[in-house]
Amino acid sequence: MASFSIFLPLFFSLLSLVSSSPNSLLLPITKDTTTLQYLTTLSYGTPFLPTKLVVDLTGSLFWLHCSSRKTPSFSLRTIPHRSLQCLTAKTNQTFEFPIDQNHPCQILTENTITGKVATDGKLVEDVVAFKSTKDSIFEHAHDFLFTCSHTLLLNGLSSDAKGIVGFGRSRTSFSSQVFNSINSQRKITFCLSSSSGFVQLGSTSTVFESSTKSEIFRSLTFTPLVESQNHESFINVKSIKIGGKKVSFNTPSLSQEGNSGTKLSSIVPYTTIQSSIYGNFKSAFLKAAFSMNMTRVTSVAPFDVCFDSNGIDESKVGPNVPVIDFVLQSEMVKWSIYGRNSMVKLSDDVMCLGLLDGGVEQKNPIVIGGYQFEDVLVQFDFDSSMVGFSSSLLMRDSSCSNFRFGSISSQ
Repeated sequence: MASFSIFLPLFFSLLSLVSSSPNSLLLPITKDTTTLQYLTTLSYGTPFLPTKLVVDLTGSLFWLHCSSRKTPSFSLRTIPHRSLQCLTAKTNQTFEFPIDQNHPCQILTENTITGKVATDGKLVEDVVAFKSTKDSIFEHAHDFLFTCSHTLLLNGLSSDAKGIVGFGRSRTSFSSQVFNSINSQRKITFCLSSSSGFVQLGSTSTVFESSTKSEIFRSLTFTPLVESQNHESFINVKSIKIGGKKVSFNTPSLSQEGNSGTKLSSIVPYTTIQSSIYGNFKSAFLKAAFSMNMTRVTSVAPFDVCFDSNGIDESKVGPNVPVIDFVLQSEMVKWSIYGRNSMVKLSDDVMCLGLLDGGVEQKNPIVIGGYQFEDVLVQFDFDSSMVGFSSSLLMRDSSCSNFRFGSISSQ
C-alpha cells in the first residue's frame, strides 16, 4: 500500500468514511430530493474510486455495480465458490446455484427498493480506505467483501448511486465488517435530515463530548431490538395514541404472530401501515385533527390525508397537529411523532399526513420510514440488542443537518 500517495488527489474527497477515533468511523449522509433516498460515498479499489451508494440502515446487503468503473480495480479478488467466505455470505439464501465448486461465488443480490433480484451477483473482495480526522492522511485500508451486481439492479436508485450499502446485522454487511476491522463496540448511531446527516459505527465517546451532546445522548429512550431470520430490524409497538387517546384496532395486537412487529427502514420514504389497521388509524387522526379545527382538502398522491395549512400554528417541532405516539414496552416508553415528522408540506397551502396505507399485502403492521427518522438521533446497540432514540432535536434548537464531525452545534 506504499502507493497511496500517488492516488491522494483522486480520493482526497473520498470516502467520506472518517475515523473519529481508533474505535469509530463516521460517514456523512445526504438526501436525494428526487428519490428521497439517503446516500453516502465510499471509495474502493485500486485506484480508489469515490462511489455513491444508497444507505440501507437495517439491510444486510452490500453490493456495487463494479462495471461502472472506467478503470478496473487491480486489487479486486474474486471469491471462489468453495470457500468459507462464500458460505458465510450465502447464509439464509435458499437458492442453489448449479455450478462447479471452483467457480466464482455467486450471490442472490436484491435491490431492496424495487424488490428486483439478480442471481448472477459475484462475491469479491477489495480495499476500502479510512481517513483520519487528525492528520487527513489515509492511514488504513481494509479488505471488504461485497457483491458485484447486474446493471438491472441500478433501476430505481438515485441517478448517481452505484449500489446499496447495508448496515444490518448479517456477518457480511458493511457495518459488521467495519466492526471486525476496527475492533469496536457493535453500535450504529445515525441522524438523518432533509439535507445532510451522518451515521457513526462504533464508540460514540468522541462524538458526544460537550454537555449539550452528552445531554442528547443521555436522553435516548431504549427499547428491545428484534432481529428476523434475514437480519432485518424490528421493534414491538404495543399500541398507538393520537392526541393522547389510544386508537382501537380490530386486530388483537400490532405485533402480529409471524411478522416480527414494526420494521425499521431507511429505504422506505414514509411510514406505511397495513391496510387492516390503517383505516382505524386514519379515522382517529382525522377526528383529532377536526377537533383542532383543521380543514381537510383533496388528497395528493401518494398521500391520502391532506389539510389546508393556512392558519395552522408552527412550533419548534413543525405544524401544531395531533401528536402520534407509538407506545412500546410500556405506557411510559413511547416514540412521539410531532408535526415535523408527521406532516409533509407540499405547498404554502397544503400539507399531508406522511404515514401511508401500505396495502393489504404488507407483511408487517407498521414499517417506520426515513421521514419519521429525520432530526431524531437513533442508536442501534447490537451487543445489547436495544435501539435508542431521542425526541425531535428541533426541541433543542438543533437538527441532524447541524451535526459536524467532532461537534454538534446549531448553525
